[in-house]
Amino acid sequence: MMRRIVTALALASAAALSTTTAPRPTVATNAAPGDHDVLLRAARGEKTERTPVWLMRQAGRYMADFRKYSDKIPFRQRSENPEIATELSLQCWRAFGVDGVIMFSDILTILPALGIEFDVVKGKGPQIEDTPRSAERVARFEADAKKFDPTSQLPFVAQTLKNLRKETEGKTTLVGFVGAPWTLCAYACEGGSTRHCLNIKEMMRDDAATAHRYLDAMADSVAEYACYQIENGAQMVQVFESWAHQLTPAYFEAFAKPYALRVAALVRERHPEAPVLFFANGGSSYLASQKDMVSDSHYHCLSLDWAVDIGEARKQLGDDVPVQGNIDPSLLLGSTEEVEKAVKACIEGAGGPGAHVLNLGHGVLQPTPEGNVQAFVDAARKWGTK
Repeated sequence: MMRRIVTALALASAAALSTTTAPRPTVATNAAPGDHDVLLRAARGEKTERTPVWLMRQAGRYMADFRKYSDKIPFRQRSENPEIATELSLQCWRAFGVDGVIMFSDILTILPALGIEFDVVKGKGPQIEDTPRSAERVARFEADAKKFDPTSQLPFVAQTLKNLRKETEGKTTLVGFVGAPWTLCAYACEGGSTRHCLNIKEMMRDDAATAHRYLDAMADSVAEYACYQIENGAQMVQVFESWAHQLTPAYFEAFAKPYALRVAALVRERHPEAPVLFFANGGSSYLASQKDMVSDSHYHCLSLDWAVDIGEARKQLGDDVPVQGNIDPSLLLGSTEEVEKAVKACIEGAGGPGAHVLNLGHGVLQPTPEGNVQAFVDAARKWGTK
């Protein structure tokens, strides 16, 4: 499979943008000894001296420095160029002092290496034409998945992570991520964003055997990709079930959960030192079904969306299940006082300072003021320190 080659124009643009202002000092880079890995330790389930904080989708268009790239260079050319991806990954950490740097990429990055090409169309998002919707197409996907070799097919991911590990070593935690098998299968089957996931649900309903073959092959590839990220520098990995809101509890149990667990088990077997986190966006209605996903052989931590009160989540999950989350991203559009109030309530609801990882319940919204992101991080330091 041929990945898109970064154009000369994109490279020229990247060179022109490569001169950046010196990063301001941050809490992360001036931390006390041992503080640099507070996120890593909390993700493993340890009680920490303070509540670590980072943000999902923290590299994004809410930052003026990010828009200098995104307004000029198409998404795949940014995410598949290690120099650009490295710069975009570091911007939020440099600016706000978050406790983790997450690689700038996408859950769909793996798909071209599995025979499913995609393009990102402005105003429409990712578009996929050769969609796996039939038993015959799924058989071709299985064949491509068996040949999956991230070292030769996704070398830019390795280089980005190596760059980032060099920049963050001893200063903060480097986070990798993958899409969960069901979400990736659904995305590819639908051909892009969708309101109802009718195609994948038809397969699940009318040809469950093909659906399970599809998911099984995807799970093995996703696990291999997660291991590849760890082997090239990622210290922890989050698995995004981004379309969990499309699943009933029964569908989650039958078609999503077993394959998400398979990913975690395979990663834990090869890399027991690296925490693996699970995030079911919109999965709060079946949070009880996720409780047993955290175990010595599967996930270390559950990320919570914003549709559940974190105190109620604690009651359902118990104090022994490590959690991350879960502030409503829209609250960061309000005043800094409202941001601080939400952070304080979240930390207290989770069990107090050092009892969970503070994050949003989904990604940073584009209109979010940068000052409110700083207020979010500052409030975590204020209310999350013992």
